[in-house]
Amino acid sequence: MGTFRMEQAVTDVALDKIAALANEIWHEHFVPIIGLEQVNYMVGRFQSYPALKDQVKDGYEYYRIFCDDAFAGYAGIHPEKDALFLSKLYLHKDFRGQHLATQAVDFLKNYCREKGLKKIWLTCNKYNSHTLDVYHHLGFHDVRSEVTDIGNGFVMDDYILEMEI
Repeated sequence: MGTFRMEQAVTDVALDKIAALANEIWHEHFVPIIGLEQVNYMVGRFQSYPALKDQVKDGYEYYRIFCDDAFAGYAGIHPEKDALFLSKLYLHKDFRGQHLATQAVDFLKNYCREKGLKKIWLTCNKYNSHTLDVYHHLGFHDVRSEVTDIGNGFVMDDYILEMEI
């Protein structure tokens, strides 16, 4: 297991690198779950460089996850009144299984403590079973399910998970 660090993405170059990694991860991981057409739509709408730039303007923060000096993944968060929305936590396939998600969630729990936030919440596709298992292992629990129309004939069919801090 390499040296872990999370670094806030504050430059356009850093956000562009996140968008490129998002495109790769989504096409590798989500096509079997939701299909290529929906992956292409969602990457463009939520994970592309212009989408990330807009989200940062709306108060989202992005962090690059490194294992040693390798760019291994990323997280996107949005602080709310008393909670932290974990919008995105993705790892490149070459870095899964190395406890980077555990270390990222630990980083976010410390972030919450520093900001006085009482919980972390996220959405996860109902059919993304391995990722749901990881979140449950990390201490998240299901609180409800939700189907959200995201346009273009697509929906997100998700569980909402929470972790108390």
